[in-house]
Amino acid sequence: MAVIHTDMIPTGKIKALHGVGQPPFQGVNFSMLQYLKAFSCPFSRLHDVQGVYGGGRWVDIPNLFRDFDADPEDPASYDFTFTDLLMKALVENGVEPFFRLGVTIENQCTIKSYRIDPPKDPLQWAKICEGVIRHYNEGWADGYHMNIRYWEIWNEPDNSHIQRENMMWNGTMEQYLELYGTASRYLKERFPDIRIGGFASCGFYGILGDRNDPKQARNVYYLDFADAFLEYVKNHNLPLDFFSWHSYGSIEETVKFAAYARERLDAYGFDDVEHSLNEWNCQPKARGTLKHAALTAGMMLALQNTSLDTAMFYDARFGTSIYGGMFNPLTAKPFPAYYGFVAFEELYKRKIQTDLGFDIPGVYGIAAGTKEDGCIVLSNTGTEPVPLECELPAGVKIMGCRIITEGKIWEEIPSADVLPGESVLCMWLGSEK
Repeated sequence: MAVIHTDMIPTGKIKALHGVGQPPFQGVNFSMLQYLKAFSCPFSRLHDVQGVYGGGRWVDIPNLFRDFDADPEDPASYDFTFTDLLMKALVENGVEPFFRLGVTIENQCTIKSYRIDPPKDPLQWAKICEGVIRHYNEGWADGYHMNIRYWEIWNEPDNSHIQRENMMWNGTMEQYLELYGTASRYLKERFPDIRIGGFASCGFYGILGDRNDPKQARNVYYLDFADAFLEYVKNHNLPLDFFSWHSYGSIEETVKFAAYARERLDAYGFDDVEHSLNEWNCQPKARGTLKHAALTAGMMLALQNTSLDTAMFYDARFGTSIYGGMFNPLTAKPFPAYYGFVAFEELYKRKIQTDLGFDIPGVYGIAAGTKEDGCIVLSNTGTEPVPLECELPAGVKIMGCRIITEGKIWEEIPSADVLPGESVLCMWLGSEK
């Protein structure tokens, strides 16, 4: 019998960890965004939107500004047509865009690359980005006042230590640092209230192995790139409001990566800089299964007790890619993992995390709220069922339960005395009358 204990003592705030990557839509039909609205999705990071080259129309700088040599002060130089539709739809559904300034991955770059070369003039590129920000935040060029806070400079420039195999940046580390330096300083001077950051690091897998192992060369490059970036930002006194990084590791590994990211930021004196895991997916090949639902919910629950500020699952696209882990491409209905986000939102809307004590291998859990309106969410990532006993404060009882398990996808159940294998359980707490 596993004992779950809480006194409902506040321990902190529930963080915005249930964000997503590219949002679900087809053509210009944005009706599926209702699913993000339903769990109060806090962010959608706009990277790889609509596939190769951003579908030729969406978000990427070469889609928004088609002639790099044109005048960035002239509204006619920009094509906001399709991205405007997406941005308006996101905002109307209460989802804050997390805007990546840059380009989509080019998976066949070893044959030929088209858009991942360093901009030939970093200052011109920064001025183009200025026009994008003005359009969405200041109403410029028949634009909007969306108050988009997060603007990320490029994505994964560290993608490979072998330049020709780098699917995101066909340039050197030094060229990326120059671009970040020029763009971050220029944009922060122009827009002091927005949050500028990067660099969407590929991650910290290198801390798990032997740095001297030649097979670890790419992972070690990720580590070296991150240190070089932080040192460059520090030495040049550049803006850095947030540091972003990625993980496709296990829950346990990703928790270690979060600690490492915070340690490196602190080591360079960036104690007050946010860090965001804005691309993650645990075992994407398991998409559509209860296992993936349990792992996805378990990751968010585990990350709540790290130093992370925000997180975004990769991703919420509607399509056939294994990374589109939230929606069935045949039915346009949610996969089980989607309801892990619904469960986490029950914690998020109660705002305050409370104490929760248990020691069950493979099980993750968080409690939130008050004795009058509380919630506990548990995820069992193992295959074996776990008998449960809940020790609650005097006068508090379980008011209702929902579960994600075999044959029950976010369905009400009468009791919570067993946590099935590969399941997610939500229990609502309240005061006995």
